Amino acid sequence: MSSTPLRLLPTAGLSAEELTAAFAGALEGAYVLAPLPPDPVEAAAVERMLTAAGPGAVPDDVTLVVSTSGSTGAPKGVMLSATAIRAGAAATDARLGGPGEWSLALGAHYVAGAMVVCRALLAGTALHLVPPHLAGLSAATVRPGARHYLSVVPTQLARLRDDDAALTALAGFDAILLGGAAADPELLAGLRARGLRIVTTYGMSETSGGCVYDDRPLDGVGVRSEVADGRLTITGPMLFSGYLGRPDLTAEVLRIDPAGRRTLLTGDRGEVAADGTVGVLGRLDDVVISGGLNVDLAAVQTAARRTLGSTELVALGVPDPVWGTRVVVVTTVRTSLPGLRAALAPLLAHHALPRGLARLEVLPTTSSGKIDRRALIAAWGTMDEELA
Repeated sequence: MSSTPLRLLPTAGLSAEELTAAFAGALEGAYVLAPLPPDPVEAAAVERMLTAAGPGAVPDDVTLVVSTSGSTGAPKGVMLSATAIRAGAAATDARLGGPGEWSLALGAHYVAGAMVVCRALLAGTALHLVPPHLAGLSAATVRPGARHYLSVVPTQLARLRDDDAALTALAGFDAILLGGAAADPELLAGLRARGLRIVTTYGMSETSGGCVYDDRPLDGVGVRSEVADGRLTITGPMLFSGYLGRPDLTAEVLRIDPAGRRTLLTGDRGEVAADGTVGVLGRLDDVVISGGLNVDLAAVQTAARRTLGSTELVALGVPDPVWGTRVVVVTTVRTSLPGLRAALAPLLAHHALPRGLARLEVLPTTSSGKIDRRALIAAWGTMDEELA
């Protein structure tokens, strides 16, 4: 185990220069960096996780520990080596057409934001900070002739679809990485028609961020779909070293062969075509049993979003004494449950049609910009709902 000290980094209010310097020290081996969320409750949970791991729990090769809630809600410390970070950054540069300056609109405590900092740092280019809501965004701050990149989640773009000034600024970027959740195809088509160079990405903390761009693995990345359940497995030099202090969890998802090659067993279902194109179908735990029959929540959500023409919608499985798990939809769109079920009837099997609907003015999101599914499930019983 490493004797390198662990440095906890509160990320709230830091300048681009301060962030760059902190990550530079980690990549140079001065310490292992653990960025903390700006939210004090989340930060406290991450600190407890780091403390519970105990001194000396970090292996020698680890440079960065990023927190992720995974599917349980309890934070896990994903350990990334300098080798993995450099490999991920280099593969991104190669796919996008070369290194460039980066604008950071995501929290640096999550892997997507941390990798933005690292890509700029390793390329020796500038890092620009922009607010998460992208107000006042401009691609004109870069040096003449320099490439300029941005990384965002779908919610950030969905809320700007009618903002002409913002879309004009976004069209000035050489590439906009879009990840963290599935994006609505109609939203993507509309934004691309406005000149935005959007690159959809798939990846996770355990792969040093995105490792599949526009459905194609980055150089050096291998993706397979298991025959038994469609689980996606990933190989490549940017895979993580394990979960801090949790060898049990590490053993569940990380396989290392005698030659040292690592394979990550993801929690996602997907298909890999003969030409290597990757299609992500949803989470393994998106398939719930309702009334004794399997329901794919990802399919319900995709169909409902297409029907209502909005990404401000999520399909959930909530506990139910009759159905075991009841399929419900929460949305900001004004609609009725009978109307939604009728519109979805040609698209979904009868047992997959939602049996509950709740409407909110705003859907709660995590600090990374994703719809907070756990918060919605926890609050379901308090919502004003329609029942089928």
